[in-house]
Amino acid sequence: MSKVVASLMPEFERLRQRFPEGFDSSMTLPCLRRVQEVRGHVADEDIRALVDWLGVPRIQFEEVLSYYTQFRRQPVGQVRLEICRNVSCSMRGAERLLGHVCRRLGVSEGGTTGDGRFTVTTAECLGSCGTAPVMVVDDEYHENMDIDKADRLIDQMSRAEGGRGG
Repeated sequence: MSKVVASLMPEFERLRQRFPEGFDSSMTLPCLRRVQEVRGHVADEDIRALVDWLGVPRIQFEEVLSYYTQFRRQPVGQVRLEICRNVSCSMRGAERLLGHVCRRLGVSEGGTTGDGRFTVTTAECLGSCGTAPVMVVDDEYHENMDIDKADRLIDQMSRAEGGRGG
C-alpha cells in the first residue's frame, strides 16, 4: 500500500462510515482529492492502493482522473499557474498572456521551472467568462488578467518564495 494512502486510512475509514453499504465507489473522488492534497499529485501506487482497498475497478479511478482537470498525475511546482483558454478568455488575450508567462518563466505549457517553483498549465474553461481572461494561482482566481498583473503576481510569489521568478 502507498505510504500516502496508508497515512490517510483512518480518515478514509471514517469517511466510509458515512456512505451506505455498497456505495464504496462514491468514495473515489474524495479519496483522490485527499491523496492529491497530501502528495501534490496522484501516483500510480495511490491508485493501486485505493483499488485494492475499495474494491472499485481501476477504470473508475482513471475516468475520474482524466475527466476532472484539477487532478494531476505528475508532480507540479510549488505554485501552479493555470490559464483559461476557452473562447471568452482567448478573445480577451489569454493566448498572449500564456505566451508571456511561459517566456517569463522559461517553460512551455504544462512545464515546471527548473527550480520546481512554478508549473504553468491551461484549462479549457474556468467558469469566469464575464471577467476574462482568468488565471488561477494555486486555487485562487485572478480575473481580468493582463501581462502587467501577471508580472506583479509572479514577482510577489517569487518574493514570498524567497527567490526570483524569471
